[in-house]
Amino acid sequence: MVNFPAMGSYLSQRAFQPLVENDHKNRSNNDGNNSLDDLDRQNDIAQFPYVEFTGRDSVTCPTCQGTGRIPNDQVNELVALIPYSDHRLQPQRTKLYVVISVIMCLFASSLVAFFLFPRSILVEDDGTKVVVVRFDKNHTKVFISMTSTLNVSNSNFFTVHVDSVTSQVLFMKTIIGTQQLNRVMAIQPLTQKQVNFTVDMEIGSSLSFVYTFCTMPTVKVHNIVVFMQTSVKTSYMVRTTQKSLESYRYIDCGSNSTARSGYPVPFVAQ
Repeated sequence: MVNFPAMGSYLSQRAFQPLVENDHKNRSNNDGNNSLDDLDRQNDIAQFPYVEFTGRDSVTCPTCQGTGRIPNDQVNELVALIPYSDHRLQPQRTKLYVVISVIMCLFASSLVAFFLFPRSILVEDDGTKVVVVRFDKNHTKVFISMTSTLNVSNSNFFTVHVDSVTSQVLFMKTIIGTQQLNRVMAIQPLTQKQVNFTVDMEIGSSLSFVYTFCTMPTVKVHNIVVFMQTSVKTSYMVRTTQKSLESYRYIDCGSNSTARSGYPVPFVAQ
């Protein structure tokens, strides 16, 4: 048994089909128009990437290169998105800056080391300046006052202090005079100063023959040889140094002398 559709339903379907096709056409046209509207809207948005809020109730937008603003109450709510190609994320001569900084630090360190590096203090014996002789006939003694000079050179770029100068004089291994000076002077950078000091000597007792020799009228030049040991202590910054000098001095014990009469042997620094 075969069923045939009724005449009315068949006509209604044929009549409904054009309506459906028109509806699809209208929808496709609307979708096309909507897509065009979306493209236009995106282009408009691209031209205006941010909205600026005027007034005091706003702060500079961190993602708008300092030209836009966002409300203060949304500072802790918004997240700033920075594109990977943003110039702020790209190192700008970082290596050059690091190299320049390292070179400057090395240069500054070299300068500090050059100017503050401690250099040795040079102490030179400049000989005898003045000799004053006196005699004690009752006790057969000879009293000699000998003034000597030291040249102290400071080759540093800071002040050096001469704390003390200690000297002793020996005749035939017998100490005949000593002298010590404290807080002598301060020597400025890259300068040289002289230190004058006087040692009072007494020759007698077991050395009474010296009195006889120095008072002999038949001898024109009464030279005696004494051995002099001098120690100079200096300080600078947090360092203390000591220089020792040794020399032989020829003294005319028969008369006074104001000229240099010593012939020092080159000193030995210890």
